[in-house]
Amino acid sequence: MNSPLTTTILQVIERAPQWVRHDLEAKDAVIRARAEETLAAMISAALQDTQNQPPA
Repeated sequence: MNSPLTTTILQVIERAPQWVRHDLEAKDAVIRARAEETLAAMISAALQDTQNQPPA
């Protein structure tokens, strides 16, 4: 589980704001969905950045 993809996703999760972490556990579906969408957008952006970088 040490592929570049996994590493990128783990880095995003580590940087996730506290409110996202908290809201992922919310019982309210609207609050939880907002946190899920935010985390998904963060992961998507990080993956796009990774694809746009030249090989090292």
